[in-house]
Amino acid sequence: MARKSKLNLLELYSEENKDQIYENVFAEIESFELPLGTSLRSVYDDQPNAHQRFMEKLDACIRNHDREIEKMCNFHHQGFVDAITELLKVRADAGKLKVQVTDTNRRLQDAGKEVIAQTEEIIRCRIQQRNITTVVEKLQLCLPVLEMYSKLKEQMNVKRYYSALKTMEQLENMYLPRVSQYRFCQIMIENLPKLREEIKEISMSDLKDFLESIRKHSDKIGETAMKQAQQQKTFNTALQKQNNVNYGRNMHVINGKVPEPKYEITSKRTLEEEDEHEEEVLTAHDLVDFSPVYRCLHIYSVLGDGETFENYYRKQRRKQARLVLQPQSSMHETVEGYRRYFSQIVGFFVVEDHILHVTQGLVTRAYTDELWNMALSKIIAVLRTHSSYCTDPDLVLELKNLIVVFADTLQGYGFPVNRLFDLLFEIRDQYNETLLKKWAGLFRDIFEADNYSPIPVANEEEYKIVISKFPFQDPELDKQSFPKKLPMSQSVPQIYIQVKEFIYASLKFSESLHRSSTEIDDMLRKSTNLLLTRTLSSCLQNLIKKPHIGLTELVQIIINTTHLEQACKYLEDFITNITNISQETVHTARLYGLSTFKDARHAAEGEIYTKLNQKIDEFIQLADYDWTMSEPAGRASGYLMDLINFLRSTFQVFTHLPNNNNDHAAMSGKVAQTACMSACQHLSTSLMQMLLDSELKQISMGAVQQFNLDVIQCELFASSEPVPGFHGDTLQLAFIDLRQLLDLFMVWDWSTYLADYGQSTSKYLRVNPSTALTLLEKMKDTSKKNNIFAQFRKNDRDKQKLIETVVKQLRSLVNGMSQHT
Repeated sequence: MARKSKLNLLELYSEENKDQIYENVFAEIESFELPLGTSLRSVYDDQPNAHQRFMEKLDACIRNHDREIEKMCNFHHQGFVDAITELLKVRADAGKLKVQVTDTNRRLQDAGKEVIAQTEEIIRCRIQQRNITTVVEKLQLCLPVLEMYSKLKEQMNVKRYYSALKTMEQLENMYLPRVSQYRFCQIMIENLPKLREEIKEISMSDLKDFLESIRKHSDKIGETAMKQAQQQKTFNTALQKQNNVNYGRNMHVINGKVPEPKYEITSKRTLEEEDEHEEEVLTAHDLVDFSPVYRCLHIYSVLGDGETFENYYRKQRRKQARLVLQPQSSMHETVEGYRRYFSQIVGFFVVEDHILHVTQGLVTRAYTDELWNMALSKIIAVLRTHSSYCTDPDLVLELKNLIVVFADTLQGYGFPVNRLFDLLFEIRDQYNETLLKKWAGLFRDIFEADNYSPIPVANEEEYKIVISKFPFQDPELDKQSFPKKLPMSQSVPQIYIQVKEFIYASLKFSESLHRSSTEIDDMLRKSTNLLLTRTLSSCLQNLIKKPHIGLTELVQIIINTTHLEQACKYLEDFITNITNISQETVHTARLYGLSTFKDARHAAEGEIYTKLNQKIDEFIQLADYDWTMSEPAGRASGYLMDLINFLRSTFQVFTHLPNNNNDHAAMSGKVAQTACMSACQHLSTSLMQMLLDSELKQISMGAVQQFNLDVIQCELFASSEPVPGFHGDTLQLAFIDLRQLLDLFMVWDWSTYLADYGQSTSKYLRVNPSTALTLLEKMKDTSKKNNIFAQFRKNDRDKQKLIETVVKQLRSLVNGMSQHT
C-alpha cells in the first residue's frame, strides 16, 4: 500500500518537484528510520534514469556532509590536542596507580581466601538450613496426613469402621489436598475407595452374622421376653390383690399408729428382693448385641447407601419372618413345640421393636405393623390348623396359656393382639369339645363300673362322706337307723363330682381372657349345658340301649336320673359362687339338666317296656300247641305259667323305685302301671297273632279250649293286681279281644253275634268279622279232615252246614266292610 502511494505521488508532481522528493528521501535516510526499502523503491519505480539521477543527488549530499564534518573537526581540534596532552601527563601516574591497585588486589585476594572459604561454607550451611526448613515445613504438612492414615489403619485393625470412615472423610477434605503433589498421597487417595468397599463388605458380613445369630437365638430371646412378661403380670396381679386386701381390711390404730401385718412386711421384703433381683436379670434386649446393626447402618449412611442397607435389612428380615412363622409338622403333639414356635416369633418382634426405637428410619412403625399383620394372619391360620389336631384337653389348655402369654408379651411391645383373643374363643369351643370327649369316656367308665344297686351306708361317717360328694336330702331316710341304703347307686355322686370337675376345667380356659364375670358365667353355663344335654345324655342313652342292662339296672337308672335332675339346682349355685353372678340376672343362662334327665328316664322306661315285650316274645316262642288235639290238657300251658311267674317277679322290682315322697310314689306307680299294661297288651296281641298266624292251617276245638285255659290264666294274672293302682278291671281289658273271640267259639253263639253285629250293646263287640272268619275257616278244615264219616251222622252234618252258613255270612260282612271302606 505504501509503494502504491509513493508512485502516485511521483505521477502527480511535476519534474520540478522531484528534487524536493529526493531531499525528503535523504532526510529519511539520515534519520535512521528503518526499514528504508519503501523509500528507496519510490526513487526507482517507473522512472527512467532514476538511479543515475539519484546517485548524483546522493553524491552531492555526501559532499555537503563531508564539508560540515571537516568544519566541525577544525573547530574541536585544539580541545582534542589539549585532552591528549593531559592524558599523557597522567599516564605515568596511571601506571603507578595500576601497580598499587594490582598489589592491593593481590594482597586482598590473599587475605580474602579464608573469608571466601568461610563464606562459601556459610552459604552452603544456609542452603542446607533453608532445605531443612523447607523439609520440616513439608513434613509438618505431611505428618498429620500420615498420622491420620496410621490412625485409619489402626481403626481398621480394631474394627472401628465408622470411626475409620470419619477419618477418611477428614483425610479427603482437610489433609490430602495440602499435600496432593506427593506420590504417597496419590497412593492414599487411590486406596481410600478400596478401604470404603472393604468396610462395606466387612460391615455387611457382620450384619449377616448378626441376622444368622438372632435367627438361631430368637427362641431364647422370645422365651426370656415371655417369662419376664409373665412375671410382671404375676407381680401386678399380686400387687392388685394386696391393694384390694388393704382397701377392704379394717384398720386398727395402736398408739396413734397403724400396725403393718406380718404378711405385708414379708410381701414388702419379697418385693424389694424381687426388685433387686430384677436389676441383675438381663432383659430380652440385653441378650442381643445390636452393635453390628448400628455400625452397618452408620457406615452405609455415611457412604450414602442408607437406602440400600434399609432395603437389604428389611428383605432379609421378611425372609426370616417367613421361616419363623413356618411351624414344624409335629408341633401339635407337645407343649414344647408350641412354646418354641411362640418364642421364636416373640424373639423376632422384640428385635424389630428395639430396632424401631433405637434407629431412625431403618424400620418404621408402618413396616412393623405390616409385618405383624402378615405374621398374625399366618399365626392364626397355623394355630387353627394345628389346634384342630389336639385331642388332649390339657394340651389345649396349655396352648391357651401360651397364647395368652404370647399375646400379653407382644401387647406390652405395642402390637395389637385382639385377633389372638378372638382366636382363643374359637379354641375355647374346641377345648370344650375335647373336654366333652374326655368326660364322655369318664362317664362311660363310671357307668361300666357301677353295680346299679342302692348305696349301702353302715354308719353316719359313711353317710357324711356320701352327702359331702352329692347334695342328697331325705328327711324320711334320715330318721331311719343305720345301716341303711341310699336310693341312688354309686355312679350318681361320681357323675356329680365329674360335672363339677368339668366346670372347673372349663373355668381354667376362661381365665386370663380379659372377659367380664358375666361373660365367664355365660360360657360356663353354656359348656355345662353341652355336657349335660349332649355328652351325659348320649352316654345315658347308649347305656340304656346296651344288651347287658337288665330291668333291674333300668329301674336303678330311672332312680339315678331323678336324683341327678334334683341336683341341677346345686350345680347352678356352684357356678354362681364361682362367678359371683346372680341367677336372677336377665342374661344368665339356665342349665338344661331337667330335660336331659327326663329324656333319659323316658328312654329307660321305653327300654323297660321293650325288654319286657322281648322277654314275652321269648316265652311265646317256647309255646308248643297241638292244634289238632281233640281234648284240652285240663291245665294251662307250661310256657304260659312260666311267663306269668316271670312277670310277677319282674313287677316286684318296681317296689324299689323311689317312693319316699308323693312325687316319687306317683312316678313309681306310673312307670309300673305303664309297664304292666304294656306287657299285658303285648301278651294279648302275641296270643291273638298266634291264633291268626297264616302258617297255621287247622285248629281243633280241643286246641281252642286249651288256648282258652291259657287266656284264663292271663286274666287271673291281670285281676290279681300285680301292680297297684289300677282301677277295677282296667288291666283285664287288655285281654278283652281274646276273651270275646274265645267265648264266641266256646259257646258257639253265632246267631247272637250275627244278629247284634254293629250294635254298641253287642256281647261280642270286640270281635272283628275277618278275625272270626279266619279262625272259623281253620276250624272248618279241621272238622272235615278229622271226621271222615261225618256225612253219615246227622248232628255232624248239621254242624258242618252251620259252619258253612256262618262262613258265608261272615264273608258277606267282610266284603261289605271292604266295599264300604
